[in-house]
Amino acid sequence: MTDFTWFSALLIGLAGSVHCAGMCGGIVTSFTFMLPAKQPRLPYLLAYNLGRISSYTFAGALAGYFGVLVTTNAYINPQALSLIGGILMLMLALYIGRWSNALAYLEKAGAIVWRRISPLSKRFIPFKSPLYALPYGMIWGWLPCGLVYSTLTWSVSSGSAISGALTMFCFGLGTLPVMLAMGASANSIKIWLAKRWVRHCIAMLLFIFGLLLCHRAIHNW
Repeated sequence: MTDFTWFSALLIGLAGSVHCAGMCGGIVTSFTFMLPAKQPRLPYLLAYNLGRISSYTFAGALAGYFGVLVTTNAYINPQALSLIGGILMLMLALYIGRWSNALAYLEKAGAIVWRRISPLSKRFIPFKSPLYALPYGMIWGWLPCGLVYSTLTWSVSSGSAISGALTMFCFGLGTLPVMLAMGASANSIKIWLAKRWVRHCIAMLLFIFGLLLCHRAIHNW
């Protein structure tokens, strides 16, 4: 896994934040209402997002380790995993552009696990300090999301647990600016992200990137 791929994961997280805004915007808004009155929001928002990104990182490590096991013991070409990642990126682009809803089925599959772990988040409410927001964010980091699943396939083909973890960490950092802005009630950003042309532009960029991933995987097969 190259530094370029980690930087790409960062950009995908940033570009895909439009999906986060639509899917997680209500969650972040609800989160802000649970904060103690007359206390700064930023420490709680940082703790929540730190927990969320740590879950992404852990999932990336597991995915990277799984990829090593599969390619080593099952004689699967690593480029096959890269190709799957490219295809999922194409599906994500169509999903964000609202041209196809195919990726929603993958999110529904993840909802089976989510229904079992989401009730655990209630143990940390109300937030007595930012430390309570940290595990809350770690749990909500497992919310079913096509954007996360698509990027996780990069971790599977990354070649190691460490590379997989770094890939998802960079992705999580990419989602951070928009998520913090939403938590800070930056209405101008919310309105901008809601525009159809913005969503379509981001979807096209992701689609092009997906095509490049598929081409690279086929070329290196």
